[in-house]
Formats: sequence, structure tokens, C-alpha cells
Amino acid sequence: MKLLLPLFSAALLAASAMPSHAEDRYADRPPVMVSPDLSAPWVLQLGHAPGIVRQTRQAVQQPRQRTAQPDRLQTAGVQAPAKRMVMRPQINPVYLPQEVAYDGGQKPGTIVIDTTQNFLYLVEKNGKARRYGVGTGKPGFEWSGTHKITNKRVWPDWRPPAEMIKREAAKGRYLPTYLAGGIENPLGARALYLGTTEYRIHGTNQPWTIGGAVSSGCIRMRNEDVVDLYERVNVGTTVEVI
Repeated sequence: MKLLLPLFSAALLAASAMPSHAEDRYADRPPVMVSPDLSAPWVLQLGHAPGIVRQTRQAVQQPRQRTAQPDRLQTAGVQAPAKRMVMRPQINPVYLPQEVAYDGGQKPGTIVIDTTQNFLYLVEKNGKARRYGVGTGKPGFEWSGTHKITNKRVWPDWRPPAEMIKREAAKGRYLPTYLAGGIENPLGARALYLGTTEYRIHGTNQPWTIGGAVSSGCIRMRNEDVVDLYERVNVGTTVEVI
């Protein structure tokens, strides 16, 4: 009997150290915290893009970097390498929208695109213009001329010309024959169609290319900039490309 008393006391002590709520398994659990979507900064600028914005599969499934253990590095007398950070290209602030003086002589409401400086001007009254940075035709795809805006589209679909499909296939890059509008579409959030040509003023899913000679002749703008321009001009607006 004396031997059983210490064992009984130890059991009571262990029981008192355990949680006293027998119904814990049925209690409400704390809410699950879901982290915000870690999309690229340019996607966060789109506002109300159609569909669900998600990380790409490549971004989610990036392989882990294999690094040596700290103790091994210290033993060898080598300092552990710092973590590598992925830096996304940034647009030069000169290509952000701004009001500037303008004395080109065109009447207010005209769009003028300077393909040498990569600026688009929306001419205003009193010698002013609203200036945007643009991407223009790469070498071999430059052009100039005057056209009217003949159509406007929100989140336009894309049907690459047969000539472009053939040209890119020769480089090992195979384009789709049709791509629905959305954040993965290279025409971006808006498109302004020029005359009867295949050229457009449109948005882009590569905003870091603004300010360069990068396109096959179309005029690229940041998505938020082309949305702004889209709201300021109408079908019939004159566009001069110089």
C-alpha cells in the first residue's frame, strides 16, 4: 500500500500539469491567415484585371538554392554567401506621365508620337501637352505617318499576323494564333487601333520595356497610362507618328 501512494501522487501531479479543458478538441480554432497574392509590382498596377491574378507556376515552383552548411564554411574559413535578391527592372521616371510645354503646332486633342525620343504627346490648350513614355518599333520596324483612331478596345484579344508567326517561328519562338484579353496578353489593358493598319497604341505586360525600341511597330504604353489615354481620346482622333 505504501508503494502505491507515491505512484498515485505522481499521477495526480502529472494530471494537474496538463490543460484542464477537456473540450479543447471541439473549441473554435483561430482563423486561417491567408497571405496576400505576391504578384509582380506591374500586375498590382492593373486595377481591375479580368480573371484571378495568381503567381505563375514558374514563380511558385522555383528550385531551392543549395548552399553549404554554416559550420562547414566556418571550418574552411569562408564567409557564407548573402542571399541573392531578384531585382525587377524599373522604368526611368522620365517616362512617367507629366504635363510639359509643347509648341508643335498641332491642334489640341491630337496625339503626336516621337519615335526617336520614345514619347507620346496628347496636345492640350495654351501650349501644353500631356506626355507619356512609350515603347516603339525596333530596328527594321520603324515607321511614320498620320492616321485616325478607328477603334478602341478594353482588354483586347490578340491574333498575331501570319508574317509575325512565321518570323518568330524561325527564331524558335512559337506564337499562338489567338490569345484572349487578360494580364498575359501582350496588348495589355487597352488598345487604340490606327487607321486600317495592323498597328495599335496599346498596353503591355512588359512595362520595363517602355522607353526602348522594342516592338514590331506598335506603340506600347504602361497599362495605367494607356487606360488614362483611352479615357481622354475618342474614335476619330488624329495620330501623327514622326
